[in-house]
Amino acid sequence: MATTPQLFEEPFDADEYIERLAWRTPGGGSKGGAEAFDPKRLLEEFENHIEELKQLDEKIQRRVEKLEHQCHREAKEFAHKVQDLQRSNQVAFQHFQELDEHISYVATKVCHLGDQLEGVNTPRQRAVEAQRLMTYFNEFLDGDLRSDVFNNPEKIKEAADIIQKLHLIAQELPFDRFADVKAKIASKYHDLERQLVQEFTAAQRRCEIGRMREVAAVLLHFKGYAHCVDVYIKQCQEGAYMRSDVFEDTALLCQRVNKQVGEVFQSPETVMAKLIQNIFENTLQAHVKEKLDETRRSDIEQYLKNLYDLYTRTTALAAKLTEFNLGSDKHTFLSKLIKNIFSTYLESYIEMEKDYLRTRSTMILQRYYDSKNHQKRPLGGGSIQELKERIRQRTNLPLGPSIDTHGETFLSQEVVVNLLQETRHAFERCNRLSDPSDLPKNAFSIFLLLVEHLCVDHIDYALEIGLSAIPSADAKNANLYFLDVVQQANTIFHLFDKQFNDHLMPLISSSPKLTECLHKKKEVIEQMEVKLDTGIDRTLNCMVGQMKHILATEQKKTDFRPEDENNVMIQCTAACSKVCVYVSRQVERVRKSMDGKNVDTVLTELGVRFHRLIHEHLQQYSYSSMGGMLAICDVAEYRKSAKDFRVPLVLQLFGTLHALCNLLVVAPDNLKQVCSGEQLTNLDRNLLHAFVQLRVDYRQARLGRHFS
Repeated sequence: MATTPQLFEEPFDADEYIERLAWRTPGGGSKGGAEAFDPKRLLEEFENHIEELKQLDEKIQRRVEKLEHQCHREAKEFAHKVQDLQRSNQVAFQHFQELDEHISYVATKVCHLGDQLEGVNTPRQRAVEAQRLMTYFNEFLDGDLRSDVFNNPEKIKEAADIIQKLHLIAQELPFDRFADVKAKIASKYHDLERQLVQEFTAAQRRCEIGRMREVAAVLLHFKGYAHCVDVYIKQCQEGAYMRSDVFEDTALLCQRVNKQVGEVFQSPETVMAKLIQNIFENTLQAHVKEKLDETRRSDIEQYLKNLYDLYTRTTALAAKLTEFNLGSDKHTFLSKLIKNIFSTYLESYIEMEKDYLRTRSTMILQRYYDSKNHQKRPLGGGSIQELKERIRQRTNLPLGPSIDTHGETFLSQEVVVNLLQETRHAFERCNRLSDPSDLPKNAFSIFLLLVEHLCVDHIDYALEIGLSAIPSADAKNANLYFLDVVQQANTIFHLFDKQFNDHLMPLISSSPKLTECLHKKKEVIEQMEVKLDTGIDRTLNCMVGQMKHILATEQKKTDFRPEDENNVMIQCTAACSKVCVYVSRQVERVRKSMDGKNVDTVLTELGVRFHRLIHEHLQQYSYSSMGGMLAICDVAEYRKSAKDFRVPLVLQLFGTLHALCNLLVVAPDNLKQVCSGEQLTNLDRNLLHAFVQLRVDYRQARLGRHFS
């Protein structure tokens, strides 16, 4: 195999190379091939090939050395060439600097020469201009305007420039010597000014923007330029207010004029600002005055609605106008325009708002009470009757009959919604129409009116009436409608709280008035909660009183000491059934009337009182063996009713009572075992003894020794 450099190109595998060399050698394959394996021949081939590789290596090494020598030589040549180029570049740079200095020198000379020429030419031009003006001045002095510039209408622009300069010169002349010529120049000045304004007006009517721009540029140096702008503004508004919506017409007018102003006038922002000022001070102010003055005395509600709507639409229009170029401080400019229109109305706004809200709320309440044919009672008058009512509310003393309201709660969600809606509108107007510094104070005053009419005049009054209508605890067949009052008051509280958070809080959240509002709200709610708690407490007393009345009239002594012990059905007594039905009905009413933790709190209190009543009631009787079984049936039924409370404490109390009733039937020898049971072991021994004493066989069986 010939040895060449191409055999060692990448990728090179030495094992494969040796294997291929051995395979090509006769008798050198691993399996011998066609010939037998000949290691000597293979060794000889390897030695020859190694010699070839050495020769190839020497050859390649000589070539590498030759290439390295060539590379070093070319590198030296390249370095010499780079040095020559650097020297040439340095020489060129020096030439460039010299050329630059020479150019600067020439430019300086040219500028100096130009300044000298200008210094000579400017006085010459001034002299020519002065001579020209003196020629025209002589014509005015002679009283004969012969120049074509003053007689040719097409040269009005040139004439205007001349007369404007002559007018300035004439002002410097003494009046006694040049009075006549000054008057002639002034007359011509005003005449040309009038002609230019007329020309501008005519061009505006023809919509010739180029001519308008040309005339406006000439008038810019005249005193009548402001009059030209006024004429332009007046003519822009002709026919612009054809519809009933002044604000929309104004926005469209300003959009149209804004494009034209930039093409006509050199200071469009000034003209645009003057246009908007003219619109605000005339068109909009007249519109606002007409809308508000006609309702200010006759219809306060409509007046407040109009004021809110007009102010809102005016501020919205101002926001649209900020997209135009009106100068550096356009927001302050527009704010002043709005203030000038509404300042007289906004100063008295909050007082009118409060007067209207007070009158409207009183009317809503009075209309409701009139619909109920109810004459509202004065509360807190200090009379003897009021004193008796206060005492009766806070105690259970029978100081006369309660008020019969025929089940009317004197609370109306419709009234509440109307009051809250009026207040919500008031908050919205207050937010829009109040000065930012007065907003928290004004919002707080509206909130106080809401508290006065909703919380005091309506809810608190209904609670007072409801409390006075609660019958005494010993009343029979009492209508306990105070729970309906609680239910409606609870709903109203939620609506009141929602409006407080949604509409009042955003207005006062970052002011000191927040603390006052929260304190007032807490104070009002706490006062009402006291009355609600009092009413609920007395209502629970009435419920217990009604249960006591049922037990007193329906429960017989023979129920627990039947004459025929052998002929008795083991079931709850009639009194127990009626009490349980009554209790279930009242539990359901409590659940409907309250929500959240209040349900559990009230039911817990009712359940405890219910348990106390049954406990005391059972201790009024003596029990035979069969009577004890009937008592256990009653307590089991009471316990079943107690499950409706869904209060663990109440269920536990009745469970303990049920265990106590077992003492009425258990065999005497088992009393100690029963008393040490899980439910009774922690009870007072005297209580257990008292229950055992209710057994008719207490003395015969000498059961007292079990507790000695």
